[in-house]
Amino acid sequence: MFVLSTAIRFIRFDKAKSVGVTIGIIISTFLIGQQLGILNFLTGLMVTTAKNSDAQIWVIDESSTDINQLGRLDVRKLNEVRSIAGVKEAHPIVLAGGSATYQSGATASLLLVGSEGPRFPAGPRMSNIRKGSQVDLQQDLAISSDFFDTETLGGTTEPGTLLEINGKQAKITVQTNGVRGFGAPIAYTSIERARFYGNVPSTGINAVLVNVTDTFSVNQVTNNINGTLSGVRAWPVENLKESTISTVLASSGIAVSTGSLIVFALISGFFIIGLTLYSSALDRLQDYGTLKAIGAKNSYIRKLILTQAFLFAVVGFVIAYILLELFRKGVANTGLIFTLSPLTLLGMFVVIIAISMGSSAFALKRIKGVEPASVFR
Repeated sequence: MFVLSTAIRFIRFDKAKSVGVTIGIIISTFLIGQQLGILNFLTGLMVTTAKNSDAQIWVIDESSTDINQLGRLDVRKLNEVRSIAGVKEAHPIVLAGGSATYQSGATASLLLVGSEGPRFPAGPRMSNIRKGSQVDLQQDLAISSDFFDTETLGGTTEPGTLLEINGKQAKITVQTNGVRGFGAPIAYTSIERARFYGNVPSTGINAVLVNVTDTFSVNQVTNNINGTLSGVRAWPVENLKESTISTVLASSGIAVSTGSLIVFALISGFFIIGLTLYSSALDRLQDYGTLKAIGAKNSYIRKLILTQAFLFAVVGFVIAYILLELFRKGVANTGLIFTLSPLTLLGMFVVIIAISMGSSAFALKRIKGVEPASVFR
């Protein structure tokens, strides 16, 4: 306790340096959290079609590892999948690109996601619907549109809005909330209309969504499909998400740009904190010399410095976390929705503690050589 109280006195005495160290920690923590949050958002967009589907297994063409780049399957594969042991139900879906033209004259690309009504296993889920319901997707010309794509999609995504997709009339009947695609906005519809708007032949599908019976596990059915059918590959939905994210990150600059900013935040935070602690130590050499003169050992001085660094890290992290929450809630209103899991926050905290404690080595090295007699000079 004596070390803690002394550390607090040292921090309070040199307020300017203490504020400088804390700001350095806040900046590092905020930048790391911000970039991880944005990466979380982007990786979520990459797997929207899988995340919002009602399926345990996706059966796709054997060459695809990215859900955003699926090849065409013959519809006869659907019956083959249904014949596999352990398959409870199997539903076809069609993914098709479309060019939308709105009454305002605005144009935009769309990804049409079509599945069978009234259940619509490819989505949208009821929890993701802002206005309307799945039943409304059974109306003539019906498609969905997302609230946060309003600016992209002609200025309105309200139910009742008329538009053209590839020159064919369509109508928004369902407005989703936060169901956004990676690249193009997503429009859910029936499988027949997805074929109609996307000019997909009646024999074509892009995937089969599978749920398994209670007596079989997901892995068992996956292996049954992969061991029996040719030209396709079955993926447990979580595995397909991971594969998609890995494929997209490997082929784009997202991971490099995000990673470089996080590394920059770590390095800058380390040196800002370290040099500020070092500067503070130089200003307090006589104080540390006095402690040594009255019997304090280097181990006590080391504990004192590390305790200060730990306190700076805790206070800085708490303030940065509050700022991150304000940032997260602020950008959520624009559709940039992300969360930071408890495990991510714990990892960030450990990293910030490590940076703060590690950067205190600058001060420790300087103070270690202070002689007790220096206070009398």
